[in-house]
Amino acid sequence: MQQAALSWKRRGVRVGFVPTMGYLHAGHLSLVREARRRAGRNGKVVVSIYVNPTQFAPTEDLAKYPRDLKRDLKLCRAAGVDVVFTPSDAEMYPGDSGTGILPVRFRDKRAGKMPAPLSFSTYVVEEKLSRTMEGAARPTHFRGVTTVVAKLFNLVLPDVAVFGQKDFQQAAIIKRMVADLNFQVKIVVAPTLREPDGLAMSSRNKFLNAEQRAQAVILFHALRAASLAVKTKSVSAARLKADLIEFITAAPLARLDYVEFFDPETLFPVAQVKRDTQMALAVFIGKTRLIDNAQL
Repeated sequence: MQQAALSWKRRGVRVGFVPTMGYLHAGHLSLVREARRRAGRNGKVVVSIYVNPTQFAPTEDLAKYPRDLKRDLKLCRAAGVDVVFTPSDAEMYPGDSGTGILPVRFRDKRAGKMPAPLSFSTYVVEEKLSRTMEGAARPTHFRGVTTVVAKLFNLVLPDVAVFGQKDFQQAAIIKRMVADLNFQVKIVVAPTLREPDGLAMSSRNKFLNAEQRAQAVILFHALRAASLAVKTKSVSAARLKADLIEFITAAPLARLDYVEFFDPETLFPVAQVKRDTQMALAVFIGKTRLIDNAQL
């Protein structure tokens, strides 16, 4: 991958990049279209498919995360992707189980003979934007995200990388990492794609049964209710949060993880919610954890 990227660089070919964990859907394909537009007709579009173990806590759904590489490759071909990069765990995190970094279950059989044992011990950690919301709910999550994205940037060498707005905090952290560490890549955040009833498209939606799927739209309805609440005036964040907690938990299968109102640049929480305030929430529908966000 890196050798191909270097050869493109020498020829002045622009590279658009979409990092994914696979099980692609229409939302991912919208990011691919944006990457193609930014790379140009003569550029290259790279999609990575890698379920990154370091962004999952031991109690999270790494083993159950949906995977279907054959289907993903078919979608990428139809979308005009030039290269699909599918590294193994052994390639991305070389080391043995004795390091404590990657348990044995993460050792990838596709790699065949494991490389000589190395202690993978270098991580990229963002210190400010990752403290709240997803960072508070999943304390090791963003360390894994920033590390794997930094590695992917070094391998793909993109001119532009496209992320989805559904993961608002993640995109903000990647932007900060790129600025702080002088990566020569432009970060583009593309709009969230939604189902006709408003549910944000997500690979995890496949885990929802019919009853859960019907109730999952509560996330979108909560965003819409908050927008209506601040349409003509500002309101107390504490009061609006209390109202939304009552609204969301009225759905029998919904369990709120968090709902936050914050400045879209600093991600700091605000005391008063008004138009253009950013809102984010995470809700368990049954055992499936869904996230969403919107600028009110």
